[in-house]
Amino acid sequence: MRMAFVMGEIGSGIRRNLSMVVSVILVTFVSLTFVGAAGLLQLQINQMKGYWYDRVQVAVFLCVDNDTSPSCASGAVTDQQRSAIEAKLNSAEFEQYIDTVQFEDQQTALGHFREQFANSPIVDSVTADQLPETFRVSLVDPEKYEVINEAFSSMPGVESVSDQRELLEKVFSFMNIASLVALLIAVLMLVCAILLIATTIRLSAFSRRRETGIMRLVGASKAVIQLPFVLEGVIAALIGAVLASGTLWAVAHFFIGMLARQYPATAFISAQEVLILSPVLLILGALLAGVSSLLTLRRYIKV
Repeated sequence: MRMAFVMGEIGSGIRRNLSMVVSVILVTFVSLTFVGAAGLLQLQINQMKGYWYDRVQVAVFLCVDNDTSPSCASGAVTDQQRSAIEAKLNSAEFEQYIDTVQFEDQQTALGHFREQFANSPIVDSVTADQLPETFRVSLVDPEKYEVINEAFSSMPGVESVSDQRELLEKVFSFMNIASLVALLIAVLMLVCAILLIATTIRLSAFSRRRETGIMRLVGASKAVIQLPFVLEGVIAALIGAVLASGTLWAVAHFFIGMLARQYPATAFISAQEVLILSPVLLILGALLAGVSSLLTLRRYIKV
């Protein structure tokens, strides 16, 4: 009987303040979508870090003619210098650091350049002799880049030693900033949701002040009086959380899934990752509404 009464009060409150309840649902949906998007972006960053950091290579670029680098003042790399660099890379001294070594000549470098800059207007003006020969070194431990840099950057015939992680760190830093921006927007939207929930509960309590007054007179407990108001906010917030979870799943399934098919060599998160975030969003939405409702009721309903 008591549960039927509570459910009836909830239905009555939602009907009386339908527009405000819809507003709570929408604001909660938007805010939790941003929270989930920040979480998914962070999962994607961690996935790509784990994938790419194991595949990064150190590039030892060799000198070419007309190179303006101070280390190439003596001109292009000679056969003797190239052989010395290769021998040192394959020596027992660096066996514990180096996994594989691949040599890329100028013609191969030109082919890679044309693939990467196929739509650039400068692609036809670049010739093979302008591009450096390169030793591409895969490390056993990518964190040991400085060992290779210190050993080879000063060798004759070496223009520079480059670690691909430097470029990856810039990309991941940009993605981290995007994740932080999404999280900040989510916090602002959550504040809006809290204010809307508080306003909705206050309006609902005001519209039913006569009923709550009668309930107090007949000895109804504090929990019975407050429970319908709290559940109104929780239900609205949970609907918003469900909508946010569905939206994130659709983005992961369709958009990220399309990217995964187009770029199979890159590690992307799957739609299953949303299953990790969905319970978090539901709990966050319920807590958001529950705490906001209780704080509002303590102020406007004295029992």
